[in-house]
Amino acid sequence: MKSHSENNETKGPGQDDCIVHTHPVPAEELHRYSVERDPHSEMDIARYVEGQARDEVVQHVERIKSEVVLGATYEIWDVTTDVDRWWVITSPTNLYSQKHFPSLDYTLSFHIGLMMRVRSRSAAVDADTPSPFDEVFRRMDQAENRHDSAVEAEDFQTVGMLLRESLISLVAALRRRTELPPEVERPQDANFIGWTDVLMNALCGGGSNKELRQHLKNIAKEAWQLTNWLTHTRSANRTASSIAMHSCRTTIGHFVQILERSHTDKTEQCPVCKSRNVRTHFDIDIPPDGAYYTSCGVCDWTDHPAVGSE
Repeated sequence: MKSHSENNETKGPGQDDCIVHTHPVPAEELHRYSVERDPHSEMDIARYVEGQARDEVVQHVERIKSEVVLGATYEIWDVTTDVDRWWVITSPTNLYSQKHFPSLDYTLSFHIGLMMRVRSRSAAVDADTPSPFDEVFRRMDQAENRHDSAVEAEDFQTVGMLLRESLISLVAALRRRTELPPEVERPQDANFIGWTDVLMNALCGGGSNKELRQHLKNIAKEAWQLTNWLTHTRSANRTASSIAMHSCRTTIGHFVQILERSHTDKTEQCPVCKSRNVRTHFDIDIPPDGAYYTSCGVCDWTDHPAVGSE
């Protein structure tokens, strides 16, 4: 009987029992071999990474796992670009270079701790990802920068003016994405309080939402009145400017939540598989200037307009 080594010696080229793969599969080809994919979530993650690492192009996105910690779900993604490889962890989303964070368990623990500290320090709206409120966030950033460098009363008055513009931009963004009945009277574009009434009646209607709707109208009205006062008062100072900024950020955050709720609550179940795992995405490429769409996390259903037109 021939030994194992003798058998190997008699085999010709290409007849080995095991062929070792000597070259890696290109990152941009890996998606072809993924059994479970979620194209819409992958697109969200890819856009996020390219928005953060602006000199890099995403080549592959793969969800590694999901973990629930203290009631919060964290999705962990492995992202390969043409330059680096990243861990991306959600809720809220952040990315970590695998060169500096090679251990996934350590990275997740670090992320959870970091996000807890961030939440405890700030309730500001996250503007890192593309959204229909980019102009609002930009104007708020301008107001904050002006506040930081302000000295004279006129400087703080300018902060008030910038805050007013951010609130006007806020209702403009909402009304572009809110379907109003034709019989509803449209206020003038700069009538913030008038548009707040119209939009909250549409986005937060019904008897069960009465208290919530009134609360939203009240905080918006007070924020508007405060910024107008700050714009014109000769006693404008740093404290008043800071309070006005916080008031505006609160209003913006609430309005963004209400708009997103109107989209997520509109589709409670997938029309195909009846799953409640329906997610909301934002695609900046949907005409005219980006729009929300939904997809099912269980099946392939989506209401993205590009899919419906195919």
